[in-house]
Amino acid sequence: MKKRHRIAAAALLACLACLACAGAASAQSGVTLYGVADASVEFVNHAGTVPTAANGFNPGPANQVVRLNSGGLSGSRWGLRGVEDLGQGLKVNFVLESGFNLDTGTLQQSGRLFGRQAFVGLQSATLGQLSLGRQYTSLFDSMANFVPAYFATQYEPVVMLTGANFREDNTIKYSGTFGALTAVAHWSFGTGLALPQVVAGGAAIGGNGENPGQFRRDSAYGAALTYGAGPLAAALGYDQFNPSIGSGSGSFRKAAAALSYSFGPARLIGGYRWGQNQGATGAVIGRDDYYWVGGIYQVTPALSLTLEYAYDNLKNLYGNSALANPWQLNLIAGYSLSKRTDLYFTAAYARNAGLALDSASIGFANSLSLGNSYAPASGQSSMLGMAVGIRHKF
Repeated sequence: MKKRHRIAAAALLACLACLACAGAASAQSGVTLYGVADASVEFVNHAGTVPTAANGFNPGPANQVVRLNSGGLSGSRWGLRGVEDLGQGLKVNFVLESGFNLDTGTLQQSGRLFGRQAFVGLQSATLGQLSLGRQYTSLFDSMANFVPAYFATQYEPVVMLTGANFREDNTIKYSGTFGALTAVAHWSFGTGLALPQVVAGGAAIGGNGENPGQFRRDSAYGAALTYGAGPLAAALGYDQFNPSIGSGSGSFRKAAAALSYSFGPARLIGGYRWGQNQGATGAVIGRDDYYWVGGIYQVTPALSLTLEYAYDNLKNLYGNSALANPWQLNLIAGYSLSKRTDLYFTAAYARNAGLALDSASIGFANSLSLGNSYAPASGQSSMLGMAVGIRHKF
């Protein structure tokens, strides 16, 4: 009888120990809800429609536009971020992030539920993280903190710098931080990006990828390094996208380098990006050199000013080597009402392209993604935009 009592007591102690362990594990795990709600009222001049084969590649007459937009400084989003501590320096984490239009309540990123990010990963305290899902490219990660406007949604030429494939489906990604150095590398089995034909003699670009017997089609890969120690920081990145073009696939390559230097309340930033696009036969269908420079100045703890100049030396677009080079000047003034809420004014002037340097050279990807055309109207070579807005982070 006593033996049975001892066995029962031991079993009870074992159960309590298991519950204690489970409680400790759950205390080190959790899920966080987060997001951004950002809306602005915008004025744009000289706006046309995106040229496609359906309208004869004619953007139509110039119009002035006053509209309510979602996402002036940050894309409106909500997300779930979770982590589980497995012990011994290992963690499992995930991110599900949904982009939405605050002005209409509709989904962004072509209607994806979690179009901004959707991945699960295993992280080591010493070796870095391996993650799988829809993720940002290595080039995007490395350059995000090396443009003055920090890839602000409304007028930032992010697609010109990184390519329209800066988010990719079906991606395996590694990232690790070792002291002042961070390394990132990724591979996508199929980016999920598709852009229509926007210029006569051009081509529709991209697709879903992951086609049987066509491993290369719509695949992509890249790698990057960033370094930061004291006031000086630097970044290097490379990206290659192999989009569907007709019955074959092309090769879109980009390599970028950037520097920044901080002193007092100011930070100066500049960079260069080399780009070359080849069609399915290997012929060069795009070649450019992109430069940017600017700075951020914290006038007061609440008020910040950002100025950014971007210039693209467009050497070749579908055989045309005589195109005018696009450039843009962008200004942002932000005023913090609290740690989570700010008001802002942003303005940009673009020459030889639409705002955010949207043009045929990037397949009008900004206009197609945002749903607000920045395509210059027929006969127009410049565009001015201004917006005032409010952003709340939660």
